[in-house]
Amino acid sequence: MSKARLLYVEDDESLGFVTRDNLELNGFEVVHLADGQQAARRIAEEKLDFDLCLLDVMLPGTDGFTLARMIRERNRDVPILFLTAKSLKEDRLQGLRLGADDYITKPFSIEELILKIEVFLRRNRIRPATPSFDPDRIGAYHFDADQLQLTHLPTDDNRRLTPREAELLQLLSAQREKVMERGEILERIWGENDYFLGRSLDVFVSRLRKYLRQDPRIRIENIHGVGFTLTVDEDQER
Repeated sequence: MSKARLLYVEDDESLGFVTRDNLELNGFEVVHLADGQQAARRIAEEKLDFDLCLLDVMLPGTDGFTLARMIRERNRDVPILFLTAKSLKEDRLQGLRLGADDYITKPFSIEELILKIEVFLRRNRIRPATPSFDPDRIGAYHFDADQLQLTHLPTDDNRRLTPREAELLQLLSAQREKVMERGEILERIWGENDYFLGRSLDVFVSRLRKYLRQDPRIRIENIHGVGFTLTVDEDQER
């Protein structure tokens, strides 16, 4: 079995050496870059054949947020983890909005880092490289997220969604057939993981189920204690 290949961008020489050494001892192939501009050139000019990217946020030349944006423009699926000394909520949210999968606050243990890497590598191996579906089509519905429009095609029944309803439906649809954790949904849409916001999430999910009920193939399931998943049974006749 081939080694997982990691892009690791970290300007702290000592931390970079120790982390790279430990990752290699645990069976990973590591490309370590210590300069943001060097990493930006590599991302722009070369094929992104990495299985996971580890990005420090504060880098000389080009910061980790900019690198994440560049990576996402070329590859929607490669996992991105931020390694950051910053613990402000705004920084975490900015990373998630740019498409990062998670972050680890320094100082971190190598064991924690390796565990997170392995989790995301396992997830990504069962994820198709490109969506096998039209993101604007959900069963018998056409969904225009920009215009906040949900249209039932057989009847031409058109519903205008609220911005938050559209944002939630877009998120669940983009990750269809996968379980979205409640905390991740709340962070991405409401900006924080809060008990009372969780109750609001349940209300919005109930609304979306109602809006989509004209097509029985569509289900938004509650995975108890974990989160939600949107599925479309294409083999079931309408």
